[in-house]
Amino acid sequence: MNNKTVSFLSLAVIGMIAMACQAFSPDQGHDPWTAQQLMPPAELAKQIKEGKAAEFHVFNIGPSGAILGSVEIGEGRDSGNIAKLKTRLSELPKDANVVVYCGCCPFKNCPNVRPAMKLINEMQFTNGKLLDLRENLKVDWIDQGYPMAD
Repeated sequence: MNNKTVSFLSLAVIGMIAMACQAFSPDQGHDPWTAQQLMPPAELAKQIKEGKAAEFHVFNIGPSGAILGSVEIGEGRDSGNIAKLKTRLSELPKDANVVVYCGCCPFKNCPNVRPAMKLINEMQFTNGKLLDLRENLKVDWIDQGYPMAD
């Protein structure tokens, strides 16, 4: 084989390895929510403080930390908990104000929010939201003095 053939084959092998790595990597950059589906914590807190919490169906899909009026589902990475969320969501009209949150870590790394938001979108909820807890529940909610369950 000449040097051109070896170089071409090396490039081809490197390209195939790169494509294989991409195929087996997590779906980075393709979060199952849009920017419009992110709800600022201050917005939900305001609704709760103004007595409008009943207009929102808030589901805790994380390991702990109950926002006032939220329903604890359990960690979203567990398929059994996603099944519980599906059961609860199936009781609601498709235009219900649904909000999910975790808050265990920055949600760019969170294993719980993606399965829940994927489900909300698959079930075609028109007002499905992810509470925009960029850091975690403590920093973005509790430290702001927003309402927590007792």
